[in-house]
Amino acid sequence: MKQLVITLLLAQALTIQAREVNYKRVNAQARKEYREPVRPGTNGINPFWNEFAKKFIFAPAFDFPERPLARAYLFILSDTDGKKWEMKARSPKADLSPIWEQIPGGTQLTLNVFPITKSGIETTDTLGHRTFLRDFPFCGPYNMKARPYKEAALKGMLYLHRTKIMQHWLENQTPDMSYRLNTYACKILGSSISNECLVAHYFPDEREAALRIARNIAAFLQSVSQPKDGPLACFPPTYYNGVLVNASITKQEGEDATMCMEALTVANALLDLYNETNDRQYYDWAMGITDTYRRLQRPDGSMPIKLVYSTAAPVNNRNAMLHPLLKYLRRLHNEYGIDAYEDMRQKGEKWMHNVAIRSFDMTGQFEDVSVMNLKPYQNLTNCTAAPYADYLYGKPSPTKDDLQDARDLMRLSEDQFVFWDMKPEADGIRKHATPCVFEQYKYQMSVDASACNVAGGFIACYMATGDEVALAKAVALTNAMTLVQDARSGYIPTLWQRSKSLSADSMWMNCAIHTINHLLRMSRVMEE
Repeated sequence: MKQLVITLLLAQALTIQAREVNYKRVNAQARKEYREPVRPGTNGINPFWNEFAKKFIFAPAFDFPERPLARAYLFILSDTDGKKWEMKARSPKADLSPIWEQIPGGTQLTLNVFPITKSGIETTDTLGHRTFLRDFPFCGPYNMKARPYKEAALKGMLYLHRTKIMQHWLENQTPDMSYRLNTYACKILGSSISNECLVAHYFPDEREAALRIARNIAAFLQSVSQPKDGPLACFPPTYYNGVLVNASITKQEGEDATMCMEALTVANALLDLYNETNDRQYYDWAMGITDTYRRLQRPDGSMPIKLVYSTAAPVNNRNAMLHPLLKYLRRLHNEYGIDAYEDMRQKGEKWMHNVAIRSFDMTGQFEDVSVMNLKPYQNLTNCTAAPYADYLYGKPSPTKDDLQDARDLMRLSEDQFVFWDMKPEADGIRKHATPCVFEQYKYQMSVDASACNVAGGFIACYMATGDEVALAKAVALTNAMTLVQDARSGYIPTLWQRSKSLSADSMWMNCAIHTINHLLRMSRVMEE
């Protein structure tokens, strides 16, 4: 009880601090932190993860080979106008921190590395060649919020509730397939249930309709889920109706396959529905899904990234990132006092630390992107890194290793996917609303859910450590969410690129509900 009181007092103190940010101090600290490379592979254990990276905010280091007779190495960086920056180092794997701050943000660079021998600089022997963007560093403050976070969340959930897509469920128990993303049954329909539970909770006048919609969606999902004696007992399918939105997904990966972690979207939705209705069938179904995860977990704590839906056989040897499962198991413990799955959680944490974090291959887990034949680090994403950092920061008593892992994951997420600013296009307008967060290497696009992932990791860092820089970054990204939201309807666009459609057809329901939940969380932290 004493520890709980101390924790609550600390959280209250941090919340009070959140009202003011000293940006002069924050910006100076951020500049200092950017001199330190993100997990450079220089200790003989960690690999160089950045083979496919196209941009950096933190000073990078690269895996360039050494020359036996070299006494030192010359690094030459050139921009598109021919301006050069040079440095010398004892190793070709040295980071660029000595000259990094000299290079303006938004500069496209070419790097060449040459050995320096007894005879001089060997300019005909290029040891390394990379092209990349030296991206803009954080420099706050950014935009003020357009409206209070809670108001933005409420407007967002009401917008979803009133869409034709959602209202269709009032009188139907099958999805409206004119909204083609309904083919992703777990992700989209599970998120739809969760939204309607929020509407039922916050809007008494809409409660009856919202719960009717949620129940009808749940009934449909149950009708297409595996039976209790199936290989993936109680799992709804990732793909429904044979409709694959992305043509690059093969039949092997699509029609008869399922993303291992995606049933958790439905499991969480079922718990949301149980909380609002006290109807035991939803709780029992969620527990059935949980038991299937127990059976799927291997002795080392890992799970496959994708499974054959009819047999539960893995489609390849890639492993799932386990943050959705670990967060879900924590919810079972915190909300329902269920400790029966704690061994699963502990094994999963151990695998994440010893394998996923150690290799730093935080690979994508997207149902609309192929997971077959991926090279290591080929499709890194904030969507695995930042949410796991959020989880680690949120542990009741994070260890030193937890905090270091979380810090590394947030630095990776910011370095590779956050754009604090962009140079305008030829017409003087930026291509994306900034600050923003790109989703993954294979989909270079600003996405609202990615902004939530990174902002969520930053606010968790602040709540765990009191880091004022993390708070400032969380606020900057969250304020941007309120600015891209349509002020009249409450519509939250999934994509923040100005050329993209703002119609409901282009909106991913799961991304919108992610934004809504993040706005509610930020409202609580900021005591709006």
